[in-house]
Amino acid sequence: MVQRCAWCGTDPLYVAYHDEEWGIPQHDDHRLFEKLILEGAQAGLSWITVLRKREAYRQLYYGFDPAKVAVMTDAELEVVLQNPGIVRNRLKVFSARRNALAFLAVQREFGSFDAFLWAFVEGQTKMNRPRTLAEVPAVTPEAEALSKALKKRGFTFVGPTIMYAYMQAMGLVDDHVTSCWRKPA
Repeated sequence: MVQRCAWCGTDPLYVAYHDEEWGIPQHDDHRLFEKLILEGAQAGLSWITVLRKREAYRQLYYGFDPAKVAVMTDAELEVVLQNPGIVRNRLKVFSARRNALAFLAVQREFGSFDAFLWAFVEGQTKMNRPRTLAEVPAVTPEAEALSKALKKRGFTFVGPTIMYAYMQAMGLVDDHVTSCWRKPA
């Protein structure tokens, strides 16, 4: 039987996310933007809730094209807010536009969001060796530094705990437990 990190349970969608996405180093700005917006939407909720709504978000936010999200009008965001397929929180919905604008500014400043982001781990995945989920921290100094840098640039819903989850998901940090099949030897 394949062993996985216990957090993904047995839900097929969650298992597929664990096996095919979580913790795999990501350098594509489009994917980095999508996950940044989804992590913000997840704040205060379980990840599976947002994962189940991801396709609706993709449709409503133009496939997570930051240039298109950055120019969404208040009226368009009000339409998004009425869609039961997403987390209908006004602050989170409107933060997508604000974060898109900030994301584009980071791309202009650093050449890519990827270059900015990966500098927080010196360009390579930080390999942790937790044996259990209890050994995985909720936040780290790197996540705190990333959160602070993003807030300074105008991003919202980017607190240190959210940013650590983001870093784990995007493969900046490998927190697969040592018994998980995804953990490199």
